[in-house]
Amino acid sequence: MDRTISFIFITFLCILSPILSDGGSVGVNYGRIANNLPSATKVTNLLKTHGLTRVKVYDSDPTVLKSLSNTNIKVTIDLPNELLATAAKSQSFATSWVRQNVVAYHPSTQIEAIAVGNEVFVDPKNTTRFLLPAMKNVHNALVKYNLDKYIKVSSPIALSALQNSYPSSSGSFKPELIGSVIRPMLEFLRQTGSDLMVNAYPFFAYESNSDVIPLDYALFRPNPGMVDAGNGLRYFSLFDAQIDAVFAAMTALKYDDVNVIVTETGWPSKGDENEIGASIENAASYNGNLVRRVLTGGGTPLRPKADLAVYLFALFNENQKFGPTSERNYGLFYPDEKNVYNIPFTVEGLKSYRDSRSPVAGGRRVVNPVSRNMTVSVSGQTWCVANKEAGKDKLQGGLDYACGEGGADCHPIQPGSTCYDPNTLEAHASFAFNSYYQKKGRVGGTCYFGGAGYVVTQPPRFGKCEFPTGF
Repeated sequence: MDRTISFIFITFLCILSPILSDGGSVGVNYGRIANNLPSATKVTNLLKTHGLTRVKVYDSDPTVLKSLSNTNIKVTIDLPNELLATAAKSQSFATSWVRQNVVAYHPSTQIEAIAVGNEVFVDPKNTTRFLLPAMKNVHNALVKYNLDKYIKVSSPIALSALQNSYPSSSGSFKPELIGSVIRPMLEFLRQTGSDLMVNAYPFFAYESNSDVIPLDYALFRPNPGMVDAGNGLRYFSLFDAQIDAVFAAMTALKYDDVNVIVTETGWPSKGDENEIGASIENAASYNGNLVRRVLTGGGTPLRPKADLAVYLFALFNENQKFGPTSERNYGLFYPDEKNVYNIPFTVEGLKSYRDSRSPVAGGRRVVNPVSRNMTVSVSGQTWCVANKEAGKDKLQGGLDYACGEGGADCHPIQPGSTCYDPNTLEAHASFAFNSYYQKKGRVGGTCYFGGAGYVVTQPPRFGKCEFPTGF
């Protein structure tokens, strides 16, 4: 991960594309810079126990790949930076590497992607010029073994590859990278149907700019959001603002048809005194709310229909990593396999998930509507209503979506109809939210609306209007 990032991303995601029926996917990075980790077999069992079906490793260790065979866990392996020059200069080396590290294990081990290098642009050994030739040679080797349709080739980039990032609509790549590597790499990804791999850490931006970046929107908690003057979109999440900055940079080069996969993101549970925001509480909130946001579907404001795929960093705390304390404390689990904190990794797990660290507003605790939406069982009789504390903009945005693209039945709240009165935004939004929620079968997450909706177990009443209970 690149700690040089200090972008002031004060633009944030309009999570008002309320939840789609199909969500994205969540994986985990399995780093091993430690001397106290469990065996590969135990790690595989840990992944299966917690329903994690995607894992990314930073090499191609035979013990790890063998332990993942016949598990239905999809794997992304890495060709390390130190091998880039050789792989770039020698097709025979790249072919041999693919034969030994991919062909020997696939398909019993479901290798789905190869990350060629990692954050190469910030590699102090200056290996950037070797990146694209190495990617092409690895891909050629996959073609030779008829695996190119099943295994994609890409390379994770750090957000420091961006020249501009605020506001998100002005996102652009560094000029010195565009002609030499970014544009040809995007062309390669387009031709091979691969995704651009991006490592995104809102923690770094928050840590460097905590005086201007509210913690709530860094952690996916309810917040007023801010409007990007360049595109008119209101953002409520630092993470999505970062991803949209990448999308904008790609669009500027006319590669808006290439998708993005977030290969690293996370939040440390412990840090040095100057690492503002590093705590178990914040790590649990960030990763837990991110999982909910990804699994319940919906893209970013610039690509609202694209489901996201993210890999959490990382599976374990790694005691031999260099750098500040935070570097050794990104793990979801301790080396003894105990949770550092409890978060869900599956849709089923979301139904009982609570971000227990609700934000404080005006000196009093307030219920986080993100959490409220997930603590109520959706198997019984439930309704979805608007949270008036979310603010006018979020309520109106959710109402517009529900009655428009969401397909809710909003005829009863039209002038002169049965539920027009009381003529208030809260009442109308509640009716529309509930209509959408019931239409979607009360599936967990379909009452989110960017934090503007939450589930209740008593039938709501606004005047004489009766709320539907199913379609």
